[in-house]
Amino acid sequence: MRVYLPCTLPALASVLKAGEVGPAPLTGYAVTPALIEWYASGDTEELEYVALTEAARASLRMLAADRADGVDAPARRVVIAAEVPEGAASAGAALEERGRVRLAGPVPMAKVAAVHIDDHDAEPDIEAAIAALPASDAGDDDARFTVDGAEAHELMWYATQEIPDLLG
Repeated sequence: MRVYLPCTLPALASVLKAGEVGPAPLTGYAVTPALIEWYASGDTEELEYVALTEAARASLRMLAADRADGVDAPARRVVIAAEVPEGAASAGAALEERGRVRLAGPVPMAKVAAVHIDDHDAEPDIEAAIAALPASDAGDDDARFTVDGAEAHELMWYATQEIPDLLG
């Protein structure tokens, strides 16, 4: 099963150093039965894109949390795509979390298939989205529009062997 794990560039450096995505439990996004039921007309590729998009939204929130904690994280969303055994992920039940899954154990780097990262050109919009998150969460439509604008940027695909160069 393909699972999309939200991340940040500093966290990705830690993953590379540790040799695994962890510690457990991990929250990820995948094609779950609830997602399939909700998006009935989509094929597997479209459903995986929805899960990837949900993980990118979670990455944006991780960036905001890093900034609040004083971590200097570049304004680039990061999503780790990994292959895990079918039974390794348990799906969430809440309707707003159709694609959310929980992994009970860490994911070894050998199971990481790729990473998806914003291009440098996306950074101004990601910065604006991070700044707008509190107002968006409070119901401000203009702020929500700014946060949603981050999704206008497609995440770039990178092979695992490219991770050291991305971090360098």
